[in-house]
Amino acid sequence: MTAVGSNRFPADDRMDERLDGAPDAAELALKRATDALLGARTDGGWWRGELETNVTMDAEDLFLRQFFGIRTAAETAAAAVWIRSNQREDGTWSNFYGGPADLSTTLEAYVALRLAGDEPGAPHMQRAAEFVRQQGGLERARVFTKMWMALFGKWSWDDLPVMPPELVLLPPWMPLNIYDFGCWARQTVVALTVVGTYRPVHDLGVDIDELRSGLPPLPLHPLRTWAGIFERADKLARRYARRPVRLLRSLALREAERWILERQESDGSWGGIQPPWVYSMIALHLRGYPFTHPVMREGLAGLAGFTIEDEKGRRMEACQSPVWDTVLSLVALHDAGVAPDDPALCTAARWVVGEEIAIPGDWAVRRPTLAPGGWAFEFGNDRYPDVDDTAEVVLALLRSAEDDRGSIDRGVDWVLGMQCSDGGWAAFDVDNTRTLCRELPFCDFGELIDPPSADVTAHVVEMLGVWLATPRRTIEPGRREAASRAMARGVNWLLDAQEPDGSWFGRWGANYVYGTGAVVPALVAAGVVPGHPAVRRAVEWLESCQQPDGGWGEDLRSYDDRAWAGTGASTASQTAWALLALLAAGGDERESTARGIAYLCATQRPDGNWDEPWFTGTGFPGDFYINYHLYRLIFPVTALGRYVHGGGPRG
Repeated sequence: MTAVGSNRFPADDRMDERLDGAPDAAELALKRATDALLGARTDGGWWRGELETNVTMDAEDLFLRQFFGIRTAAETAAAAVWIRSNQREDGTWSNFYGGPADLSTTLEAYVALRLAGDEPGAPHMQRAAEFVRQQGGLERARVFTKMWMALFGKWSWDDLPVMPPELVLLPPWMPLNIYDFGCWARQTVVALTVVGTYRPVHDLGVDIDELRSGLPPLPLHPLRTWAGIFERADKLARRYARRPVRLLRSLALREAERWILERQESDGSWGGIQPPWVYSMIALHLRGYPFTHPVMREGLAGLAGFTIEDEKGRRMEACQSPVWDTVLSLVALHDAGVAPDDPALCTAARWVVGEEIAIPGDWAVRRPTLAPGGWAFEFGNDRYPDVDDTAEVVLALLRSAEDDRGSIDRGVDWVLGMQCSDGGWAAFDVDNTRTLCRELPFCDFGELIDPPSADVTAHVVEMLGVWLATPRRTIEPGRREAASRAMARGVNWLLDAQEPDGSWFGRWGANYVYGTGAVVPALVAAGVVPGHPAVRRAVEWLESCQQPDGGWGEDLRSYDDRAWAGTGASTASQTAWALLALLAAGGDERESTARGIAYLCATQRPDGNWDEPWFTGTGFPGDFYINYHLYRLIFPVTALGRYVHGGGPRG
């Protein structure tokens, strides 16, 4: 790859020819893609694409089974096929397709292959071990990796930071209480405080001494920094851990156990995501729960539903996205011109209505009087509905013949109640913005808090704009006024959050292209005119980073290095995001729009889908990324539909 900012992707000499036939080609591409999307439904009439992440999910699944003594040769061999297929020529593994080699990911993959019988002397293993040692070895791996190795006696528990279970006893107003962590981190931390208290050691069955570098511990940060203060506080915590106040420690462990038990979901998971799921099972097992106990039995059985096994091997999904995939598909098909009363759309809409969550979750700690009414990302995720999914559900249902007014109104009310004090919206919580927990030496596993973001705020603003403008709905004056005020605050938040270059940061998708592609349609739906300076600057930024092939792409390294913003190999999903912004801004006749449409038409496969090995979804910026396998189809259908049928925002 050549230098950032250069024309790294050659121009297509046939661009003029492709532009001349863009409208007809777009209609044909839309027809093919629409058919492909309709054909991707499950037997239940909803959508769920594979959610691909990195091989640490598969390695840690083997570690869990090794720890519990239930790992089978067949499972191990099948997982090893997938893990080996993701190794690069230099022996390393990365956190996303085409990304840089990652120390902890490579180390965990190597250990998993050792469990599968791959010998240290094999060439692919030698290359991996050499990279690990060059990067500092196990001594420089992340805390999670060291904790897994501590579970097998390959790293000392004494050399891990301490997280005392007494944290669960802190009230929500006190700094560093568990509700200061984002919901994904909160569930993980509570379980790990239990695991770290018991400090178990089981047999790994193989040696991994070749992964050590012999480097000494890193020096402490200066005392004048929060990191330095917490590193020194960790020494005190270690002393307390050796001689805790017994009654307090016993109370904390019982409370942590109760807290974990209350949060197991109906599918056996915890939060529907891998880290709290596996650590919660380990924690409960250490608390005396046998594998025959219903909680453990359901937890282990539930993992099967997150396992994919085919000719590529055995792999684990870190989470699943059926609600998200379904409502985005519904929006796309409406934009493609499929009739609202089409049986396929009505079936999916009824399924979505049935997924509404009617119980309070952790969000109620900050909003105790707010009535439930949201939707979650997954099947069994009732404790953690999210604002993003709920906004998209309302947008989809507003255009459906299955317009369930009660569900829509409850969803709108819940989202309004989840607005943060600064006017923006976060994904799961309200005002989850205390940054102190980021400085804890234990917490190096990704984003820990859930502050408002441009993409989530944009989806809510767009939803409110469409809801307020839907002709067939009668909205009580008081509710209309409250929604209008909230929308105006959201618009102001977005305008304030615009980057100097005209883009917006994308928290849950890659990255500035995603954020900008979400915000511009939202502003227009809320009544901001396309000629507004913020919209014009956004369009100029998008056009400045359009690739010579007509598409858009952004490498995930933009989260760590701003030079990568808007820069990367063109992808179907990211091209569609840029087009959604251009079309909303009145760019139907722009050459940049026509070139983007031509890119989608030229790269479409005969089956109507697109190839997209690149990861364009974000779990934790800088650490954990996702390839949503339906993004490559859903968003091009949306963009092509709006282009063919007149462009503009949803409504």
